[in-house]
Amino acid sequence: MLLKMKNIAVLALIMCVCACGFEPLYVEKTGGDDLWYYNNEYDTDIVHEMAQIKISGVTDRIGQLIKNELMDTFNPHGTPKNAKYFLKIEPVDKETTEQALRDDITATREKVKYTVSYELWSEEKGHLVSGKSWIYLSYDLLDNPYSTTMDRKKIEKDGAKIIANDISLRIASYFHSVKTKRGNPNEY
Repeated sequence: MLLKMKNIAVLALIMCVCACGFEPLYVEKTGGDDLWYYNNEYDTDIVHEMAQIKISGVTDRIGQLIKNELMDTFNPHGTPKNAKYFLKIEPVDKETTEQALRDDITATREKVKYTVSYELWSEEKGHLVSGKSWIYLSYDLLDNPYSTTMDRKKIEKDGAKIIANDISLRIASYFHSVKTKRGNPNEY
């Protein structure tokens, strides 16, 4: 009986994923029947387009961490000489909230929200995609100030990685949608 319930749950999950419009990001669509086919080859057109992005507009520390993560993702071989696209990252907005108050009204924990606005544009087509990415993280306020400082730096670094990953996935999704609508990777 338990095995049947598991099979039904798996089947329901598969049907939900199929019905939601899921499309693989780096797998090429082949044939005229709108079917996705994976033949052990990845579609590298999106990666080539993303390698032509130049990142600017970063002034603060966490913004620099985000920029470095994005550069590692977009341009692992260095900044493009003749960039086709430009990604502007606004200064990071940081909100800190104290949590877990003791009897003497001092906090034992802090929650931090980082919010980043970004815009991708090209000289040829102007504005392409923009949005906001945010993350909530928290850390303990310890008796040792050095440990608390190291915790702050760690969540700043972790937050930068998560935000950079979110931005790169959104930009890759944009290039994917442009490619699948037009059908020709040379028409970005």
